[in-house]
Amino acid sequence: MNIGYVRVSTIEQNEGRQLEALKDKNIEKWFIEKVSAKDTNRPQLQLMLEFAREGDTIFIHSFDRLARSTKDLLDIVEKLGTKGIHLVSNKENIDTSTATGKLMLTMIAAIAEFERENMLERQKEGIAIAKEQGKFKGRKAIDYPNNWKEVYEKWKSREITGNKAMEDLGLKRNTFYKLVKEYQVEVEK
Repeated sequence: MNIGYVRVSTIEQNEGRQLEALKDKNIEKWFIEKVSAKDTNRPQLQLMLEFAREGDTIFIHSFDRLARSTKDLLDIVEKLGTKGIHLVSNKENIDTSTATGKLMLTMIAAIAEFERENMLERQKEGIAIAKEQGKFKGRKAIDYPNNWKEVYEKWKSREITGNKAMEDLGLKRNTFYKLVKEYQVEVEK
């Protein structure tokens, strides 16, 4: 069976580019998720790993869609290999059913992880320099919505739930509770 695995990091991102790239692979079963690849504890990935059987081929658009670290990628490929499942990466044009494909996979995964680590290091260095020059102020402060006091008081007195308060204020969970903490500190002053 031909199986497709597609992943984007956030709900806002669109998986269309990956689906388009794999449309000629005669995919019979799709596993699609919108979640970070910081680890392998992803619902659709785990379902796919349980679903796939010996002789199946899993198609991905690129290795970074499957894993962010060399270790995770190689662990997944090893798990697939022990079950007799092939992995084909469209972008890198690598098929793990061949010895050359396995070698190339290991090299590309190591290079990708190295580049990601370098990018993060450069980012940290850039932020440090910007801070020294007074150009980096961090994330912009979030203002309280106009109806904050009214909704906060209703939430505090348990007239409405936290979810309702977030909906009324147009805020996400983390932002709402961050503002709650800040507001409580201000009120106590």
